[in-house]
Amino acid sequence: MEQNAQEDIKAHLMQTNEKFRQLMAQHHEYKVQVGALEAKTALTAQEELEEHRLKKLKLHLKDEMEQIVSEYKLQHAATMGGTKGCNLARVS
Repeated sequence: MEQNAQEDIKAHLMQTNEKFRQLMAQHHEYKVQVGALEAKTALTAQEELEEHRLKKLKLHLKDEMEQIVSEYKLQHAATMGGTKGCNLARVS
């Protein structure tokens, strides 16, 4: 059930948060680029460096998106009316 709530929050942020939308688009672009490199049978040294760089950038974007999701959860915990959201924030 937590996964569904997480996906609902991400869908909401995609519609309402420009920064989240930009991060998601850039993350997708890096994912496509990494996939193209991984599809090759062999990589040059330059391509290996690029793959590593892209993966690090992709991870950084994912961290930023997760931070936005966490902030959203914290901001909306009070409006959810329960302590479940607050407990999730403390455990994270």
